[in-house]
Amino acid sequence: MYIPRIVITSGEPAGIGPDTCVSLAQSAWDADLIVAADESLLAATADSLGLPLVIERYDSSKRAAPHRAGRLIVMHIPTACPVVAGETDARNADYVIDMLNRACDGCTNGEFAAMVTAPVQKSTLMDGGYSFTGHTEYLAARTRAAMPVMLLVSNQLRVALVTTHLALADVPRAITRDRLRTTLRIVHMDLGRHFSLDKPRIAVLGLNPHAGEAGHLGTEEIDVIRPVIEELKAEGLNIQGPVPADTAFTPRFLQTADVIVAMYHDQGLPVIKHVGFGDAVNITLGLPILRTSVDHGTALSLARSGKADAGSLRAALALAIDLTGGASRQSSAAAGRLS
Repeated sequence: MYIPRIVITSGEPAGIGPDTCVSLAQSAWDADLIVAADESLLAATADSLGLPLVIERYDSSKRAAPHRAGRLIVMHIPTACPVVAGETDARNADYVIDMLNRACDGCTNGEFAAMVTAPVQKSTLMDGGYSFTGHTEYLAARTRAAMPVMLLVSNQLRVALVTTHLALADVPRAITRDRLRTTLRIVHMDLGRHFSLDKPRIAVLGLNPHAGEAGHLGTEEIDVIRPVIEELKAEGLNIQGPVPADTAFTPRFLQTADVIVAMYHDQGLPVIKHVGFGDAVNITLGLPILRTSVDHGTALSLARSGKADAGSLRAALALAIDLTGGASRQSSAAAGRLS
């Protein structure tokens, strides 16, 4: 059986990323797991949580082997200053970025089959001097991808976003025909590439209430969204819309779509987090590499408390293994049509 080598970035050192990585290590996996982190931080985290952990230093020359419970292979990247659980420090911003760069470059050159990311603290990275709006945008710039698309996946639902970390006041002018057209083409292509959906059923939400109510509640649907949908239908994409957001997430409608494409962050993500929080996975479409991530933040108040839930990181890793062809069975999140 093919054993993919997957790198996991442990995220904000003062948050729950190290906790969830240590928790993840307690189970066996059909993949060679490499965690990018300060190994002393992981050792201290395991001690705080009372979990057994044998740490081995990563050696890229060794052959990939399935992960054994209770041990962790660490790609050691030292923190710049001591870590206090729950207390961020901008001096460790370079450490977080170094992890991301090393993991991303390793995926680009074929050293790793995929990368899985634990959450980072955006404000700390910006305080450290980085123009960082999110993993999605950062990894796109690092890999020179033209435009990334954020996709959240749960067992019940897939939601992609046209715009991501953007102030609500800036959303309407950001939704141009070019941006929407590119987003929908990427969604179509990557649902085929990653999820084996030959002709995915794409449902596109309107921007305004009631999808604009024939122009009475906004004209973006008339001026931008509908023309792009009709253009892509003529190209052969299986696409419908604009659909009012307040009816698109009903069980009956969801039976007609493999993915919902929302116009902005808080139009689509609250719904998927409601139905699948803790199990949903963030996957970045449009990149030359495979990257999955958790659906939550750093939860600073829970760091080293033993109360952090590793469910989303487990789901992100399981999906990465499935999509790289490393698992013996596909999970329902990765296996084509959603149930």
